[in-house]
Amino acid sequence: MRPSGQEWAKVRRRLDGHRHELAVAADRLYPGPARAGSTRLLTRDGWTATPWTLATPLDLREVRLGWVEDAPAPTVTGREPEAAALLPEGADAYPDALGTLARPRLFEDRTCYRLLDVAWPELTFTRARYFDGVSVGEAAAHEFAARELPGHESDGQGFDGQGFDGHGGGRPLPFRALVGDPTDLSRRPALCAISTLTLRHDRRTGETSFVLHWRDPARVAHGGGLYQVMPVGVFQPAHESADAEKADLDLWKCVVREYAEEFLGRGEEYGDGFDYESWPLYRLLTDAREDGRVRSLVLGVGVDPLTFATDFLTVTVLEAETFDAVFGEIAASNSEGRIVGRVPFDAETVRRHVRDEPMQAAGAAVLDLAWRHREDLL
Repeated sequence: MRPSGQEWAKVRRRLDGHRHELAVAADRLYPGPARAGSTRLLTRDGWTATPWTLATPLDLREVRLGWVEDAPAPTVTGREPEAAALLPEGADAYPDALGTLARPRLFEDRTCYRLLDVAWPELTFTRARYFDGVSVGEAAAHEFAARELPGHESDGQGFDGQGFDGHGGGRPLPFRALVGDPTDLSRRPALCAISTLTLRHDRRTGETSFVLHWRDPARVAHGGGLYQVMPVGVFQPAHESADAEKADLDLWKCVVREYAEEFLGRGEEYGDGFDYESWPLYRLLTDAREDGRVRSLVLGVGVDPLTFATDFLTVTVLEAETFDAVFGEIAASNSEGRIVGRVPFDAETVRRHVRDEPMQAAGAAVLDLAWRHREDLL
């Protein structure tokens, strides 16, 4: 029997209000897959394919992006009977219910890049839509939140690398069982975000700091109520056109756009034929990257155990003078939530945010890996 709209909304509020606790619990469903560093971010090791986390940081300029025009459709789309059972009558997929009953401020079904394969330094993509990812990831998280309401405990048994039994203790999780291994990119539409840890490094004093973002659940469809590194953005073209889809298949361009939006308050409308080369911010950061005042590197890729959100883990290191000249004083908030600036990049602060704070899994992972690679990064 399908839930009523009121029942669905109650579970959605539970999900938005307890994402950290639910992610910790969902992590126990997957004892088999490898983890990124000491965090709960799911990844792949090197036994069967290219490992998803890198032994040493890779310069973003060395990453090659491939394209498949007619890729096979994912096995699970979020329109299966197992997903429909989670939704009120009249909703064909999770975005229908979310848009009607709990619509966040930022909620638009834009073109995105879907990850097909990881074979460092090459990544392979095809096209998808933003709601494709919401239909699977948020539905699976909703199903788990519904089961984890008070009175339903989990014993933590579940997917072990050979198969997911659909239970994980307590009531079954049929939709999550249908997805199976979250790191199998053929099973679901793996839409990626780029989670960038921004380090301000002062060579004169040796001090390094970073910026944190608390994501407001009233404003965002994913990751509400959690801290995250900054900036973070879905990997997608700047504009809905075939030309932009081709031209914007570039991680650095996406990172710069996110700096403009999250640090400087720029809107997300760029217009058809947007020219990066004549955009002052792009030229400033790209020129600084070319002469060494800015370094942008990738540490790996991983999957959130609750929502299956897939993130590239990147670090951008800016010399203090360059950081101050480009961004100035960091604002206290932006369109997606609250900002915490000048957080010390030291052992105790990193440990606390990785282990104790309600951090998004990708944010914790990039912090953890960045600290391990700090000599290479700095």
